[in-house]
Amino acid sequence: MPADQTAPRRILVSGVGATPGFGLTRSLLRLGHQVVAADANPLAPGLLLTDVIPRVTLRANDPGYGSTMAELCRDLAVDAIVVGIENDLPPLIDVRPRLEADGVRLWLPDAESVHACIDKAAFHEVLTQHGIPTPRTWRPEEFDQVPDGIGLVVKPRKGHGAQNVHFVQNRDHARLLCELIPEAIGQERVYGREFTADCLVDRGGRASVILRRRDLVKAGLAVVSTTFEDDAVRNLVVDTLGAVRAAGLCCVQGFVTDDGQVTVTELNVRVAGGFPLAEAAGADLVGQMVNGLFGLPVDHGRLTYRTGVFLANYVETLRVGEVAELALTASAKGTQA
Repeated sequence: MPADQTAPRRILVSGVGATPGFGLTRSLLRLGHQVVAADANPLAPGLLLTDVIPRVTLRANDPGYGSTMAELCRDLAVDAIVVGIENDLPPLIDVRPRLEADGVRLWLPDAESVHACIDKAAFHEVLTQHGIPTPRTWRPEEFDQVPDGIGLVVKPRKGHGAQNVHFVQNRDHARLLCELIPEAIGQERVYGREFTADCLVDRGGRASVILRRRDLVKAGLAVVSTTFEDDAVRNLVVDTLGAVRAAGLCCVQGFVTDDGQVTVTELNVRVAGGFPLAEAAGADLVGQMVNGLFGLPVDHGRLTYRTGVFLANYVETLRVGEVAELALTASAKGTQA
């Protein structure tokens, strides 16, 4: 580990069944940290990684989730939590004082900022107030205001991972979907080149931004992507980070239309699933995140990157075996401290 990075720590990563948390766990292990891999699904892939301390947790919407996580961190002497999935954010923010009193670090924006990012209707309002281009958005009771001929994306206000996202061509179809999707909204569909910006905002508000084109997207994940540079995109991403008062590790997504206009669609208060491309292109994204998490300066000079670097993802068979054997293995590994 480079001399300017923090000593090895015990870090809990939540949501290791999804691509962001899984990739983050691998990156932290490569940096020499010890990882407590946590997920509500006992078959989550991140729980099967070698050298992690696996823990099956309650679901984030369980009333006992926050206090249980606090107890888990105390029992295992966890130094910090890094969230890999949006659902875990609200209950962890609720128990943040308790975690910090026990010496457990989190690097998140304030509760209002988190709400503005995980609630897509609120995010639209914040960006509109700051004059940042973002798709027009309507709640179900406002669908009569949708202009004729506008394609819509119907999605949950607080969804993630492209779950329950549907593309429709008229208001009537959107209304029907709202009967199936809880707390749905409709957004104007945007066409163009999709991008993700991997971002790290230090405690002084300075942001480093690594831009990736989402060349091929499946189920919300960029399975093929390429790094690029574009001043207009970069500037709008930085403006977005400032508008929501972002802090720490996060990612911004949007589109560049054929006429060159840039539109921001969302900001996730977590690492992006495709962040390994940023690291492969030279940005020490996770290493500098850990530095900031533990009070060391973020070296933005180590967050530069090469353009024209590509990444291709594929589905990997991590392990095959008997469920009973897996349960025994998890139980034995769970005794580690």
